[in-house]
Amino acid sequence: MIGIDTNVLVRYLTQDDASQVRKVDALFDEAIEDGLRLRIDEIVLCEVVWVLRAAYRLGKPAIAQALDKVISTAVFSFDDRELLRGALADYLDGPGDFADYVIGRRNVRGGCEHTVTFDRQLRGGPAFMLL
Repeated sequence: MIGIDTNVLVRYLTQDDASQVRKVDALFDEAIEDGLRLRIDEIVLCEVVWVLRAAYRLGKPAIAQALDKVISTAVFSFDDRELLRGALADYLDGPGDFADYVIGRRNVRGGCEHTVTFDRQLRGGPAFMLL
């Protein structure tokens, strides 16, 4: 298994640097040929959302589509793919950031009743309670 950093995943999604994209494509093709898995940490996905929003000025629908593409790609490995699918659904339906919903779902998975927050955007979310 090989870990993937945010900048590699951003190149895969944006295809904006031909030289780096060739390297990423070669890595991914080699992993598929050799039966290797490429691990993407939840933090990397949260960073990808931030980069796509801040640097590439993408809106929520385009970011959600990119996340769905990554989460649905078989060569990628995650700690909990279903948790990420749930966080993506929450992100699409709610006003919060993807990272908020990953945190909320990870805390529920860890046995928490809810996550307390000062973030008013998360009011009414099933995993959150305003403090």
